[in-house]
Amino acid sequence: MLLKIFIINSVLITIVVLIHFEALNFLSIMLPKFPVTKRYRVLFGVFGGLIAHALEMWLFAIGYFLLIENGEFGSLDGAFNGTLLDCAYFSFTTYTSLGYGDIAPLGYLRYLAGLEALTGLVMITWTASFMFIEMQKFWSRS
Repeated sequence: MLLKIFIINSVLITIVVLIHFEALNFLSIMLPKFPVTKRYRVLFGVFGGLIAHALEMWLFAIGYFLLIENGEFGSLDGAFNGTLLDCAYFSFTTYTSLGYGDIAPLGYLRYLAGLEALTGLVMITWTASFMFIEMQKFWSRS
């Protein structure tokens, strides 16, 4: 069982990192080509980063949902009624490390929740670093 959850967690995190890498790579190629002023390119970059983060959080949400449906990996406890939307809410609060605490993971899902928080922290700081570099390129120095 421990090997299964290790593999599932590793695959989820790998997919999230690859999505983020490809999103930032796409933005780094496309931002200079946008036919708008340099300042607005930063806005496109911010929205691109937000879309990547939302996609990644939904991926984790689907992972939680499927693991819960399987039944052998644990569950979510508290203000949770078993829907994909509740899994998404839990994922969004975990990924961002907001953690309201109204839903708590049980069983092997605790490991995925911890790894999601760590992964979210790394992805968010990666986006912040990327946007800082892009702002240095595009922001006018007035």
